[in-house]
Amino acid sequence: MSDLNLLPEPKFFPELHPTFRPAVLVNRAFETAARDSGAAVEVGIALEQADGSMFHTRTVLFAEGHALADNNFRHLERLVKFLLWQRGGWRIHLSGAESYVARLQDYYRTNAFGKFDDDVIGVKNNGRAIEVLGCAELPAEKSGARPIGRHLDGCRIGFDLGGSDRKAAAVIDGEVKFSEEIVWDPYFEPNPDYHYEGIMDTLKRAAAHLPRVDAIGGSAAGCYSHNRVTWASLFRGVGPEDFEAKVRGMFLRIAEEWDAPLEVINDGEVTALAGSMALGKNGVLGIAMGTSQGGGYIDMDGNLTTWLSELAFAPIDLHPEAPADEWSGDLGCGAQYFSQQAVGRLLPASGIEYDASLSLPEQLKIVQAAMDAGDERALKIYDAIGIYLGYSLAHYAEFYEFEYVLLLGRVTTGPGGEHIIARSKEVMATEFPELAERIKFHIPDEMEKRHGQAIAAASLPKIG
Repeated sequence: MSDLNLLPEPKFFPELHPTFRPAVLVNRAFETAARDSGAAVEVGIALEQADGSMFHTRTVLFAEGHALADNNFRHLERLVKFLLWQRGGWRIHLSGAESYVARLQDYYRTNAFGKFDDDVIGVKNNGRAIEVLGCAELPAEKSGARPIGRHLDGCRIGFDLGGSDRKAAAVIDGEVKFSEEIVWDPYFEPNPDYHYEGIMDTLKRAAAHLPRVDAIGGSAAGCYSHNRVTWASLFRGVGPEDFEAKVRGMFLRIAEEWDAPLEVINDGEVTALAGSMALGKNGVLGIAMGTSQGGGYIDMDGNLTTWLSELAFAPIDLHPEAPADEWSGDLGCGAQYFSQQAVGRLLPASGIEYDASLSLPEQLKIVQAAMDAGDERALKIYDAIGIYLGYSLAHYAEFYEFEYVLLLGRVTTGPGGEHIIARSKEVMATEFPELAERIKFHIPDEMEKRHGQAIAAASLPKIG
């Protein structure tokens, strides 16, 4: 058996990206080949979070000495990479893979991609460098989930901070009285006052439409813990000293200044919550295709987990020459497939004429206009994203239990978004028929897209 058998071709090829090799197919092919070898090594992986939560995953490797054993480390590292960004954690426990413990530990200290994961997932999110330990048996699983949101009483502000705009809504007893979207450019802004003043301006403009402010709830790109910013792309331009002095506790400061309960969480989680509230159902996976990819999850009991769901950095394409992430540099990660970045990456190959110096939001507008006009070149871009989504939902289903998928974000707007969903359904019906029968898409109308996230965000804090 050759290594090519471990990189199977999908039945659906994006015409603009024919080297796409979906992680779900590659992982399954690897595990099948290992088991068919007759000497598969059973491997357990446990990720430990700072609060003691412990999450298990299992896989298999080729026995040492097998002709394909050289592929073991890549399979193990890519799987752990996905888990680090999907679930989070700082300590990795490995059973059955003792010979790879030192090598994986060294990866997080010396490899550029591994060092990025160590800095963000380990140090920034968990307060500790990533540690890899071997064990005979995995530590016992331990997980926590919490109910949050769904509070609609009183006068509330709901805000959403994205990479290209900030939104806010004034909400009274669950009804939106005012909403507004303001363009901003926070990503590479080094002055944290820019972010603070922008957020405060948005809150004041919403508050002007309320008799009082009882609570403030927000969604934002990045990772937040107890209203503290642990790591966020919104503040990537801010230096370490200014981050500690002015960013980490920014929302605590805002809560004090407004003298109101405030809750801010990841935008993907609010996306999932919005979908759950709109549907009246649980088991919702939210995917926001905006400046980057947002992810969020409401479990089957209607609660938020302690999982990160930072799917923008979780690999879903395992081709060795997959597109590189513009920030971490790592290959095949979600942001390059489900965001304005994906549209910008596919645009040159489409043949559509455009000014390459335009911002990603402006490039998206060109593609959307072309799609509205029935341009087949624009259709190819959305077709690729739809194929990506069909395979990636099957991959996500290996790690999340969900029945509903909610898609939001500018990339999903209009006929392009409709084609993304239709194409992904076609992929799943052919490649993963059981999943296709079980999964339902929630397609929000324009009013829900505009207000659903704001209402969900506003519902986060409990009054009193």
